[in-house]
Amino acid sequence: MIKEIEHWKTLKSDIVFDHKWYTLRRDHVELPDGQVLDDYFVSVRPNVVLTFPVTDDNHVIFVRQYKHAAGGIFIELPGGVIDEGETEPKAAAIREMLEETGYTSDNVEPLLEVIDNPTKDTNKIYFFLARNAQKVAEQDLDETESIEVLKVPLHEVESMVLSGKINVSGSVALCLLALRKLAES
Repeated sequence: MIKEIEHWKTLKSDIVFDHKWYTLRRDHVELPDGQVLDDYFVSVRPNVVLTFPVTDDNHVIFVRQYKHAAGGIFIELPGGVIDEGETEPKAAAIREMLEETGYTSDNVEPLLEVIDNPTKDTNKIYFFLARNAQKVAEQDLDETESIEVLKVPLHEVESMVLSGKINVSGSVALCLLALRKLAES
């Protein structure tokens, strides 16, 4: 027998920290059994896009950059937040890919919408596959960004994921999903 799972009831929410880069909300919630929690903290985060760009010569475009919270340099797929006022995740994905790598594509398809961390975060990640990606410009980076663009042969991507060379969760998931999609086509 499958147990019915019920939503928690939000009794009250307060923003306890609000900054352009980070918002923290404190929820007072009632669980289905009547228990009340007055300190459930939620990170209110913008939605994110991530793209798997494949060139005509079967290379995947990655970015390599330092990530301060984790204190390391990581290989990831290009992506970023959907800016305020942007309504279409696909347009944001194309913009982020162009800004970070100088590559674009007119063949961008959505693959999946996932939840980043449903325990504490509010945001979604929109995964895209960009076929026939072409370099059309130089990078257009923010003043705080230092991003190296990597062109990796498509046949090496899976082994990079499985060996841990690519180990950021969103990029791992999208790599495996895109590789499967490409194998089906």
